[in-house]
Amino acid sequence: MKAFGLILLWGWRLTGWVGCWQEAAPPAVPQDTVEDGRRTVPPVKPPPDPLAPIENPQTPAEKIVNGAKAEARSGVRYDPGYMTMDYPGGDVPTDQGACTDVVIRALRNAGYDLQQLIHEDLRQHFRLYPKKWGLTRPDPNIDHRRVPNQRCFFQRHGLTLTLEVSPKTLAEWQPGDLVYWKLDSGQDHCGVLSNVRNEEGWPWVIHNLSRAQQEDCLTDWEITGHFRYPGAGS
Repeated sequence: MKAFGLILLWGWRLTGWVGCWQEAAPPAVPQDTVEDGRRTVPPVKPPPDPLAPIENPQTPAEKIVNGAKAEARSGVRYDPGYMTMDYPGGDVPTDQGACTDVVIRALRNAGYDLQQLIHEDLRQHFRLYPKKWGLTRPDPNIDHRRVPNQRCFFQRHGLTLTLEVSPKTLAEWQPGDLVYWKLDSGQDHCGVLSNVRNEEGWPWVIHNLSRAQQEDCLTDWEITGHFRYPGAGS
């Protein structure tokens, strides 16, 4: 019995020395405060909403971005159909539209009516615009909703920018810029550059190919146009 007691005593000392009988340290708790005798933990800040509008927009570009983001937040469904509309300031139903309507509504949010601008330019310079639809005179219901007409207008009245996407041209791709593509199918397409950028610094684009959305797709298709409106001197 004496030997057994010595073994127990030796075991207690050993286990006490290695810490097997010590209580685990309590887990770390967030920094907190005490109000009215109650402990409160500061709320966790949610991640930023990529579709949130730019607060207090001051420049045309910021207003253009906000106008385009409104299309994506609403999830406007794609519908390129011909519709009769008012002039000026006409529009198709707000829950539908084509890729060009993203651009039209974005610019209108900044105070530029692309319907009127393109129609007036067509009236004076009809021969300078593409001849793809067999028209003999301008049509304010559809002319501004056609990608080739938009591209022609911005080439004439906007600031034409680089088509190159490389580290040396990164600074030339700014929020509010307008980009035009040729899809793999051969169809023309367009969108508005967002203030949201990917990890490499390239802006995401707000466009409508099935529904209006904002995504990292700048280099997904062949770029055929890159413009800023209003341009220098506009």
